Amino acid sequence: MGARVVALCGGVGGAKLAYGLSRVLSPEELCIVVNTGDDFEHFGLHISPDIDTVTYTLADIAHESQGWGRADEQWTVMQELKHLGGENWFKLGDRDIALHLLRTQMLRAGNTLTEVTAHLTTKFGLRHAILPMSNAPVRTVVETDEGELAFQDYFVRRRCEPKVRALRYVGAEKAQIPIEVARALDDENLRGVIVCPSNPYLSIAPILAVADLRQRLRDLSAPVLAVSPIVGGLAMKGPAAKMMGELGATAKALGIARLYSDFIDALLIDRQDAALEGERIGADPHLILGDIVMASGEARVELARTCLVHLDHLKSPNSVS
Repeated sequence: MGARVVALCGGVGGAKLAYGLSRVLSPEELCIVVNTGDDFEHFGLHISPDIDTVTYTLADIAHESQGWGRADEQWTVMQELKHLGGENWFKLGDRDIALHLLRTQMLRAGNTLTEVTAHLTTKFGLRHAILPMSNAPVRTVVETDEGELAFQDYFVRRRCEPKVRALRYVGAEKAQIPIEVARALDDENLRGVIVCPSNPYLSIAPILAVADLRQRLRDLSAPVLAVSPIVGGLAMKGPAAKMMGELGATAKALGIARLYSDFIDALLIDRQDAALEGERIGADPHLILGDIVMASGEARVELARTCLVHLDHLKSPNSVS
């Protein structure tokens, strides 16, 4: 058994790298911490979109082209809901609803979100730990030019169209990371932390906002490597580049490096962004070139291996320049 790696992720891009890592690291060697800032209640059900995306992806049942939900889904409930005049802007497949029903029942019975997630992932045949960033609710609120929007209203109902002015992570100041996450980060044999190529504002920032997690990463003796979700100035998935521009950040991979500059040792960027090295200033993290577009399962595994090689390289003094 090797040393533990902690991966921070959320959404489709993060789930793809988590998939790759799960194929090259044993369950004892990998801890996947997932964003829950986009969790919400819908029709009385507790929905955890990012946890479910990671779960479905690792279980090889995700709907690849759609980017969310299950590949083997049916839509009888949504069709009947529409017929009855109910809201159907947030699509829930029949199998998906079964999962949400059980999650909601278990939470109301007093189980933590960590316990519920462990039960559900086991039912999908997964052995790697998929952990929520917090058992307490933390909710992402998007301040836009049209007023304040709950995350799902902004992301799904409005399709990220309003201009973003700021974001808040309500409840983060009182939330705590699960004990399993704390133990992994405190492990003296920690191999390192990988920040997956997820939206920095919607997926990674909510995780960093919980308790003292960002400070924990700053204080780690083990290396922290991030993978850029931006390639050639475009987001690999979702509105990351759009949001960066609206919030005054550099809408390219170097902008990601600067958002994470206080706690990462290096950022892995795509080879087509090699020219960004010439734009670095002294305070910017190191940039490492690689092939980071995950167009296939094999590419996910190869990127995971690349990340681990660089993570180990960062352990050595003066290993990057």
